[in-house]
Amino acid sequence: MTAPFPRPGRAEAARRGTDPTKLSGAVQNTEHSAAPAGDLPAVAAYGLTVNRGTRPVLRNVSFTIPRGRIVGLLGPSGCGKTTLLRCVVGVQEPDAGHVQVLGHSAGAWPLRTRVGYVTQAPSVYADLTVLENLRYFAAALGMRGWRREDAVVRVVKEVDLVAYADQPVARLSGGQYSRVSLAVALLNRPDLLVMDEPTVGLDPMVRRELWLVFQRLAEQGTTLLVSSHVMDEADRCDRLLLMRSGRLLASADRDSLLKHTGCADVEEAFLHLVRVAAAAEARAARRHDAVDGLSPHLLDQPGAPDAERAFFAADTLT
Repeated sequence: MTAPFPRPGRAEAARRGTDPTKLSGAVQNTEHSAAPAGDLPAVAAYGLTVNRGTRPVLRNVSFTIPRGRIVGLLGPSGCGKTTLLRCVVGVQEPDAGHVQVLGHSAGAWPLRTRVGYVTQAPSVYADLTVLENLRYFAAALGMRGWRREDAVVRVVKEVDLVAYADQPVARLSGGQYSRVSLAVALLNRPDLLVMDEPTVGLDPMVRRELWLVFQRLAEQGTTLLVSSHVMDEADRCDRLLLMRSGRLLASADRDSLLKHTGCADVEEAFLHLVRVAAAAEARAARRHDAVDGLSPHLLDQPGAPDAERAFFAADTLT
């Protein structure tokens, strides 16, 4: 959840009820491209391509995410994870391709209360208390009276910050600071929670506590898309998206990944896929074949069952 709103005073933050569209400068998207919810996956991306000048950041990336799962987006720093997440939440316009989120085009107006976004940098006000931050953002989201207080109390409990509710955020530890940002993203009970490296730089105990929170949310039906460059976090995910250099190397559950590669752990499997994909690209280049991306063709996938299908990029190149 970013903090695009004007800076509040301490007292004002706790009691103000302001129109969120005026605070954030949000513009209503009238091109929803809504689809019946039915059996649709939480996220379906088709041929996403993003360039920064002449440098490709995402290269024809396609994937689907089933609902109610924890999906790990794993890859080294600089491989395009943040750009991909920005496409999913609708703040990055791709140069080609599109994303469907919960049956709507990414960034569509109906998704504003259904998608939570936690950025890498904590996006809360350090000199306000936990409660003041939450009351301010709840008011900015249009909550009033008992509904606002109910939401604030609920999320403080969900992220285990009850004992620190009256503390200024600046006095909290790194893990507690991250949990405040997570609490803001949970105010509207999102159906999809997108988190950009939420555990980076945290000690193992704090990381474990955060993952317990993520697992509780998934058990309640929330779909979580979590990016990380720490491969051992794969063990905590229901499904994995592995990226390198703007390309999707694999989309599969952990067991299918290890079985397909014959490796003992996810890090070894990732390195194996990198080598195999590089060799496949080299063979294709020798045949003068254009290899713009290593992504599956998912346009014919109508619903969530197909989102369960494992995909390995190198299998598309022979």
